[in-house]
Amino acid sequence: MQNYKLSINGRSIYRRRFKFLILVIILTICTSFTFLQLLASQQSNYLIHSQQSFNQPQYYPLTQTVDPKYQPIGNWVGRLILPKKDKIKDDSDWVWFEVQHAPSAATNLIGKAVRLEWKNQPQLKSYIKAVTRDVNFTPATFKSQKQGNIHPDRLNKRSQVKPLQSLAGARPKDDVIVTLDNAEVIETNNQQILQINQEPVLAPGRFYGLVKIIQRNNQLNNNKVEFFQVRHYNQESGKFDGIEETVYIPQQAIDTRNIRPSTTYKLEDSPAGNAGWYIYGAKNNQSIFTVQALVPRSLFQLQPDKVILGMEAGREYIKQYWDIAATDKGKINKVLIDPSATESQPVSQWQEGDKAIVLNLFGGIGGEKAESLGVPKTITGHFAFGIAQIVRSPFTKELEFKIKYHQIYAHNSDGIISGTQTWANYMGNLQWGWLATRPVTDILVKFDPVIQDYNFDGITISPLNEFVRQLQIMMARYRVGDGTGNATVSPAASCIQDSSQALYSAIAIIKHLVKSNPTIQSWLQNHPNHPQTLRFKQLSSLSSALERELIPLGIVRADWQSNVDILAGIGDTKEPFRDPSIWAGLTTWRTIMPRQAQDELAGLFLKQGAKLWFLQTYQVGGWNPEIAPLAPTPLFGQIKLPFTKVSIISIILNRILASVFIPAWHDWLIASLALLIYAAIAIPLGFSTGFLHLQTWSTKPIHYPFFVLRCLLTPAITEEFFFRVLFIPHPTEVVNWSKWIWAGLSLLIFVIYHPLNAKSFYKDGYPTFFDPIFLILATLLGITCTITYALTGSAWIIIFIHWVLVVLWLAYFGGMSKLEEKVKG
Repeated sequence: MQNYKLSINGRSIYRRRFKFLILVIILTICTSFTFLQLLASQQSNYLIHSQQSFNQPQYYPLTQTVDPKYQPIGNWVGRLILPKKDKIKDDSDWVWFEVQHAPSAATNLIGKAVRLEWKNQPQLKSYIKAVTRDVNFTPATFKSQKQGNIHPDRLNKRSQVKPLQSLAGARPKDDVIVTLDNAEVIETNNQQILQINQEPVLAPGRFYGLVKIIQRNNQLNNNKVEFFQVRHYNQESGKFDGIEETVYIPQQAIDTRNIRPSTTYKLEDSPAGNAGWYIYGAKNNQSIFTVQALVPRSLFQLQPDKVILGMEAGREYIKQYWDIAATDKGKINKVLIDPSATESQPVSQWQEGDKAIVLNLFGGIGGEKAESLGVPKTITGHFAFGIAQIVRSPFTKELEFKIKYHQIYAHNSDGIISGTQTWANYMGNLQWGWLATRPVTDILVKFDPVIQDYNFDGITISPLNEFVRQLQIMMARYRVGDGTGNATVSPAASCIQDSSQALYSAIAIIKHLVKSNPTIQSWLQNHPNHPQTLRFKQLSSLSSALERELIPLGIVRADWQSNVDILAGIGDTKEPFRDPSIWAGLTTWRTIMPRQAQDELAGLFLKQGAKLWFLQTYQVGGWNPEIAPLAPTPLFGQIKLPFTKVSIISIILNRILASVFIPAWHDWLIASLALLIYAAIAIPLGFSTGFLHLQTWSTKPIHYPFFVLRCLLTPAITEEFFFRVLFIPHPTEVVNWSKWIWAGLSLLIFVIYHPLNAKSFYKDGYPTFFDPIFLILATLLGITCTITYALTGSAWIIIFIHWVLVVLWLAYFGGMSKLEEKVKG
């Protein structure tokens, strides 16, 4: 009996141990599964940096007093707070705005959260309607989140999300800091409300000052923090001999790129700071001014390092402005191109209040810790439009550039938001700015027909405002992925493609407005020589050139046209705003690669007579020896000919794509004239020498279609693509007289090719291809096609000319009988 009990107890203990073991195994599996899930979800750069105290809004007390040597970064500065879902009960677009700085008449609002909404204006209602979307994340959105990208998670499952709400809810936390350019306080039901008519601008800090960094404050430094002794600008002396103070420039963490987004190492020695730094930030809990963004003052001063005068010199500079030398790292470069000036000082033509369109592009990160390339042998970079304005500095009273970017930006790991941003926030921000890690070129385009408004008997047209409006619509749609929560990048749907779509939409809407309004048409007809009419003609010329740039094949993308129709009020359908297909990308191939778009837009504006100002930075600020600046490239642009800077594959692809657009009626007119001129020379010469004679090729009718098709494929298509399209620079390329050398070389090889071909691959061509008259006529054909190609830039036109002449010669002028001749030996 005792043994039986022991046996039972043993089995009981065994069972308990077995259950415990099973429990341990289950817990281990669950823990491992959870751990693997965490590994599968890549950490975002935003999460890494937001864990640092100085990157959190609460690090900076709401109520602050600063010395008069600092200026507020805007009239209104504050933090956007997304309302709870159940609080948004009406159809209006509003968010909470935590006031961090206010004008003197409203300082009582500092520290409070007030309602921020749009003013009751028809144009604003139209804008809100165009971008309002129900947000429902797709599987692709969730997948992107696991890859470490920041998506508007708090907006998921919300209906009728509007632009202010998409801006406030763009990140996981309420940490979006903005300035309001033109806010008005309204009293409603004992509640103070802020109303705006312009989109909030993302900006860093609350205050900014102009200082010279003198040295590190070694007495306060330790392993974690960086303090610097700075001296403020003295307006009375015009020098940096003002008040000295210690500021905190925090060191950012290393993120998923294995580098820091900025560094304070050797910051005090940076040559970019020779003219001082604008420091943006606020006081921390220890009342020490903490820097959140650095801006080199010299970059925005109206004193270029180099002035280039004249059209040809300007075109040459556009070909090489992205050439980066090893010694450029850490430096700034400023170049002004004035195509119309000769010896006068072009800088004096830039006055306070002047505006310019900005073509912004950043390059890649090379060196020991180079970033991986998404496309082989290609540094894509990122392109954006912006607006620059000449303002007077509140510190120095000098004129300088003030730049705002209208960033159409895909969802990303850094938490960069698609929206209007100051240069200090997008470039100089120590957490996510590109100033310290990438080479950047801003091209400022000053062209009065675009910048200035038009007034036709009270009807005002503003090309610049319409362009900004289209950019804002696209930015808001990007923030919510047009309802999917995910704005992705593809060759046909990317930041550069959709920035270009905004430009195309602005052009199309203005053209529609002018064409459909009889008052404007009448005004232009009645004032043919008025300066405004002449300026409008320049705008029309630019619009046509831009359209050729944006739709180079002559085919308007369905998604672009659909959006234009809706925004212009002439469309009643609503198609997806982005077509990601390969075909859609090919129809706008000139704007697939950011580098090509910037180069060609700059060249196009220059050709129209615009003044261009190049502002370039090459990893400016603290010194990081582990990285190097890399210029953005065209597609496969890193594949170059030996001992040259020529990207042969990019050139070939561009020449082919540039030549295959749909010809216009005037191109066919040129082709007809070219054929008549050729016939006027070739027919008398051929008949007088007996080389040509009327003789119809005798063959079965069924053979003719195959014969015509064969002549189209070879020689027409094969020879024209090889000898003209690939050899000769396309008319849209920025080249000088060297194109005529290539044209002459291609003509010479084209002529020599025929007798060589008759001796090798095409035996039927012997002895005809050695006949002097044939070679003369071949030379004339080459000259005709070369000139026609230079005038039209169309491969189809020269293929048509070559094809028609070959078919006529072979079928009706004795060509077939000559090729069928046998050599008598």
